[in-house]
Amino acid sequence: MRISSKGQVTIPQDIRERAGLLPETEVEFHYDGNVVTLAKVKGKRPSRGEKVVARLRGRGDIPLSTDEIMRLTRGE
Repeated sequence: MRISSKGQVTIPQDIRERAGLLPETEVEFHYDGNVVTLAKVKGKRPSRGEKVVARLRGRGDIPLSTDEIMRLTRGE
């Protein structure tokens, strides 16, 4: 098996099926100095948007309701 110029490799179908690697499955790579392993991520990894929201949540310094914010956004 050969790695493409983009760093991609195809996991053979029988291995994907036995390992339960379905499309959209999150995986992670581990390197111990000699061997690279691939493992399914346990649990759901937060998306980039979820990370941004979590970081910003509760940081506002003016207590406004969603309706008040929408009125300001619309210039009402």
